[in-house]
Amino acid sequence: MNTPTASLTIGTVAKRAGVPIDTIRYYEREGLLPEPLRRASGYRSYNESAIKRLRFIRRAKELGFTLDEIRDLLALSTDRRGGVRAVRKRAEQRLASIDARIAELMRIRAGLQQLIEVCPGHGDPEQCPILRALADEEPQA
Repeated sequence: MNTPTASLTIGTVAKRAGVPIDTIRYYEREGLLPEPLRRASGYRSYNESAIKRLRFIRRAKELGFTLDEIRDLLALSTDRRGGVRAVRKRAEQRLASIDARIAELMRIRAGLQQLIEVCPGHGDPEQCPILRALADEEPQA
């Protein structure tokens, strides 16, 4: 990935990619970002491709992909035969997972809303429908 013309410091790469320096080191350890070349001083030396890859990873994370899924997407991004089809399938799977999570959150929201509506907001804590529901007791009407 990095060529002998690499000349960017880790700080510059972090700033331009919009990620913390520790994240870059972590991605290197996880194999998401290849180990960079080292200068004679031992400092890491990167090129523009590292920035592009880090931006890819950051954007994929923003869309909810896990690091394992991102690793898979990175591998598929170089597959000229079936890569695009496989990437679409992964994106569809991620969307289905997000939709399921949204449905679950909506169910939770409705339940909480119902408890809030029946709670008077005053009185004896033992009679509070929210506390009773949290204690696995049926709310009293």
